[in-house]
Amino acid sequence: MPVVAECEQLPVQQARRGDAAAWDAVFARYQLPLYAYVHQLVRDEQDSLDIVQETFVSAFRHLATLRDDRKFASWLFSIAHQKSIQKWRGRDKQTAAFDEVAAEPFEFEDGPDELLIRDEQKAAVLALLDQLPPPQRSVLLLHYLEDFPLDEIARITDAQLGTVKSRLHYAKRALKKLLEAP
Repeated sequence: MPVVAECEQLPVQQARRGDAAAWDAVFARYQLPLYAYVHQLVRDEQDSLDIVQETFVSAFRHLATLRDDRKFASWLFSIAHQKSIQKWRGRDKQTAAFDEVAAEPFEFEDGPDELLIRDEQKAAVLALLDQLPPPQRSVLLLHYLEDFPLDEIARITDAQLGTVKSRLHYAKRALKKLLEAP
């Protein structure tokens, strides 16, 4: 389910007032989507977990600065994005490209052949995504995985709308080229 569609239903106002149950609801809603997004950027399980934790701590501390509760999702992903970029800049770029994809449990009931095919397809797509520069990869993930509109992606990544459109265009073009390569 898209992140943006559920923003308005979250108890952000109650969380701002310190309601622990409201924070639990917010955390439960965004924990996995944030982890998936961050993991696709930094490609390290422990770093991803750390960034998600740091993101929620930062969100808790700075929730009063959020002016529009309906923008909570993009604000939260923006925090995670910035922390991911900071982590990425601190890592050896050569090593980051060769990190292995962690095996994830499947939640569907297909036979072993279908599972193997999906696992191989997923690994192939992730390998292609790893070949894209982080700004392009980030825009692709936010747009197609998390269903954020381009203007929200611009806010999350702190980039101009035209830059986001350009990155998305070049990312799709690069992926197409990689898919067509022998």
